[in-house]
Amino acid sequence: MAANPPLPTTDRLLGLVEAMAGRPVAMLVDLVADRFITGVPKRISREAPVLILSYQGETLLPGGGANAVANVAALGGRPLPLGIVGDDDNGHALVAALAGRGVETEGVLVRAGYRTPTKVRILGGGKHSIKQQIVRYDIEDRLELTDRERDLFAANLARWGQDGAVGAAILSDYGYGIVEPGLLPRMRQALPGATLVCDSRYRLGDFRGLDGATPNEEEAEALLERSINDDPERLEEAGRMLRDRLGARFLLITRGSRGMSLFEEGLSTHLPVHGTDQVADVTGAGDTVIGAFALALAAGASPLEAMLLANFAGGVVVMKMGTATLTPDELRHAVESDPAPLQGVRWARS
Repeated sequence: MAANPPLPTTDRLLGLVEAMAGRPVAMLVDLVADRFITGVPKRISREAPVLILSYQGETLLPGGGANAVANVAALGGRPLPLGIVGDDDNGHALVAALAGRGVETEGVLVRAGYRTPTKVRILGGGKHSIKQQIVRYDIEDRLELTDRERDLFAANLARWGQDGAVGAAILSDYGYGIVEPGLLPRMRQALPGATLVCDSRYRLGDFRGLDGATPNEEEAEALLERSINDDPERLEEAGRMLRDRLGARFLLITRGSRGMSLFEEGLSTHLPVHGTDQVADVTGAGDTVIGAFALALAAGASPLEAMLLANFAGGVVVMKMGTATLTPDELRHAVESDPAPLQGVRWARS
């Protein structure tokens, strides 16, 4: 029987965190605005049995694929996003929010008449307490790319790929129409040395020819039309089948409080979760995972090393409220303080 691959050391993981600095990552993403409106409970309305809040304020944060962009930037990488926003207040605010984080936004197009996808969360709670989400409403449009928009995306990809510095690319598909499977060959042609990784909410199976993918367990079950139900044998079978179906070199399935599982040719690797299962907010955790995973690959990590760093990163952000990111210092602290993921690695061979 073949020996299991060597486990990376803590020093190796810390070195990869350092190596992430300045690494370019091309990103084809559905750009979403996350708007949070907060208030303090005032009374029950006499008009209907609903809570009346006294408005405190609101913030707009990068959400959806834009959150993956923000996470790459927060970890010290150089995200290069391609996407579309509407010529509306939410779109302008979203682009400004990304630019304020040091993101180069030349690849973000503005389309008149398109409503920037926006998730509006209403949160309430005591003046000095943690606010809880009461209701959410979504502003959604779906679009079809024009030939001009595809050509502009391709031109940016060609420009970014000229010096061969882009080591990884992310496709973050939330179903709004920007992330077309037909653009995958153009990305491959423009970025021949890059590792292409995809996270697709509804149609991962259409992105054949990827290097890797990062579905969560529910998305994997939906695509394969079979349940896993925390059954190790079903998990192994699902991982192998999905990787083969995509023609990918590796597949990372995120499993919430049960950790992560990486499937490569003839080998699967399983990690326990970093931290505890008592999370504060899972909003955007998948965006953090793919951002950290791809940036680690761009920095020279193996898929196993990238999974470990993504596992640490995901464990940090779920302890924060709202759509969150983390810094290199926070990632370093997680690696140094928690030996459990490295000690809990287990392998299976097929």
